[in-house]
Parts: sequence; C-alpha cells; structure tokens
Amino acid sequence: MNMNMIETPDSSNISRFGYEESSRVLRVEFKNGSLYDYFDIPVTTFDNMKSAGSKGQYLAQNIKGVYRYARV
Repeated sequence: MNMNMIETPDSSNISRFGYEESSRVLRVEFKNGSLYDYFDIPVTTFDNMKSAGSKGQYLAQNIKGVYRYARV
C-alpha cells in the first residue's frame, strides 16, 4: 500500500497517519511503534481527522469501535 503519511509531532499518542482513497484504508502509526489499518473509512472522516485539534481524541471518539481494523 502506497500512501502519503502525515506526521503528527504534536500528538502524544499518534506518530503519523495516512489514507488511501481507492481502498478506503486509514493507516495509523502510534508512538509505541504499532501500526493499524482501519477499513471502509469515508474520505470525509479522514479529512475531519486531519483538521481535528487532537488526532488521538478524534480517532478514539469517531473511528475506534466503529470501523473494522487490523494490526499491520
């Protein structure tokens, strides 16, 4: 999977994240080194995460527990 990753130096939990529109996969790399793919993510959800003040809080409130995911 080839996606541009967005660095998040201000986040206490997330290192970087990226999105592949054709497959609707959101990839999140956490500060502890773990990498997760979240599936069937609408592009609007990705856009909202990009503009969220807290990426980790947005992920926890709007993505975790809502969309399927897998550790990469």
